[in-house]
Amino acid sequence: MVGAVEQHLQSLLAGGPIHFTLIDPEKSPGPRAAAIARAAAEAGSHAILLGGSTGISPEGMGEAARQVRAAVPLPTIIFPEGPGSLTAEAQAVLFMSMLNSRNLGLVIRTHARAAPVVRRLGLEPIPMGYLVVAPGMRVGEVGEADLVGREEFEQAQGYALAAEMLGMRFVYLEAGSGAPSPVPLPMVRAVRSVLSIPLVVGGGIRSGAEAAGLLAAGAQVLVTGTITEAEGIGPAFQSILKEVRHARHG
Repeated sequence: MVGAVEQHLQSLLAGGPIHFTLIDPEKSPGPRAAAIARAAAEAGSHAILLGGSTGISPEGMGEAARQVRAAVPLPTIIFPEGPGSLTAEAQAVLFMSMLNSRNLGLVIRTHARAAPVVRRLGLEPIPMGYLVVAPGMRVGEVGEADLVGREEFEQAQGYALAAEMLGMRFVYLEAGSGAPSPVPLPMVRAVRSVLSIPLVVGGGIRSGAEAAGLLAAGAQVLVTGTITEAEGIGPAFQSILKEVRHARHG
């Protein structure tokens, strides 16, 4: 069953591409997370993702989620690194299977352990196929991913289509936090061409020009995080949001 947060996101997507701001509670604890979220909302971001680092404590995640929800009306969604990052203070969690991980824990076994916790906490699960594309960066290492090469378009299409056929309702192409460049535009275009569910793209997006290219190639959700850690809600972030607004409203 589709929950209220996902229904809200799907309603927004009916009007064009949207943007998620990723905040790492380890690097930006409670008050700073709330300040970033407030500025991101004012700039036009559509949802706040909380996650990023390994080893985020439930207490740290809970405090960040509580303060973000008090600061902004945007959906507050956990970008999980494991069951320890779950908290009832958030509204939803990206229930992500890392499709190309060699570690079965990240494909399904951790999910089996986390599912009762998600239900007990009252979190809304948003089912998502998560595909790590070269260079993958830290998430590729920690996730033991068999990285999809930047020219392996058919492989990316196969993973994405399999995720849709398995019932996942979003596909996320991830180049890795801090990647030198985003997922290649031809790969985004190729994956978009086979999907009927929303396509999320993140990792290495640093400029309006990069955002414009990804949106034109078919990305429907852009996720940015590293630039907010580096410069807050500065010119680069604003330029990315400008391109999202342009794609939505012309």
